[in-house]
Amino acid sequence: MRALAIAATGMNAQQLNVEVIANNISNLNTTAFKAARAEFKDLIYQAERPAGVPIQAGESAIPEGAMLGLGVRNTAIRNLHRQGPLSNTTNPLDLAINGRGWFQVTMPNGEINYTRAGSFNKNADGRLVTAEGYSVDPAIIIPQNAVDVVINETGQVMVKVDGQQLPQTIGQLQLANFTNDAGLEPLGNGLYRETPASGLPVTGFAAGPGFGKLHQGYLEMSNVDPVREITNLISAQRAFEMNSKVIQAADEMAGTVSKGLR
Repeated sequence: MRALAIAATGMNAQQLNVEVIANNISNLNTTAFKAARAEFKDLIYQAERPAGVPIQAGESAIPEGAMLGLGVRNTAIRNLHRQGPLSNTTNPLDLAINGRGWFQVTMPNGEINYTRAGSFNKNADGRLVTAEGYSVDPAIIIPQNAVDVVINETGQVMVKVDGQQLPQTIGQLQLANFTNDAGLEPLGNGLYRETPASGLPVTGFAAGPGFGKLHQGYLEMSNVDPVREITNLISAQRAFEMNSKVIQAADEMAGTVSKGLR
């Protein structure tokens, strides 16, 4: 029976839906995590009776046909790049982007990846790095004798050196924008990679046209809405159960037919 195969596609779809929701909920407290949403489309339709075809020659065409759908399939898992709430950490090397933009990170192989997780630190050379030790691009090197670090809304990095009254500028952070943020490839550890779907990066300074502002001493938190995720989980669970009921009913119907033929 086709109902068995159709309901099976529905159960597979809802299982994937639950897995996406589980990943969202598990990252409720992950810095700059972006929630995802599973998207589905119906499968091809089988024509039991085509529409617009006359039943007999010379007669008018029938107004509607009989098209049977064959189930559902996953088309995408979309990352929702909406702004997450900002949390005050008072750490001078924590940076949050309020608005559009991505920090640029140089990987060990020289590739540039992108992140919004601005929980930065200094390595042994004073270089500004991520929690995994990857260097921020452009490189920012904080002098060893710096007693204070100030990063303004435009990404200008200034330090106050012991014995000097006025701060000195040591570098300028840049941000990157993409035409299609949803097309970026998530790599884990809050990192994303450019793809043909995302388009090429456009770099610029924070607070400039099309770029968000930087906030020192803040971190962007996860944008996962726990209430929405629990609601989606209940809905997915109910849909999974309904598809399993369809399989059970179709199996019982097939059993009735097979018993009647004996």
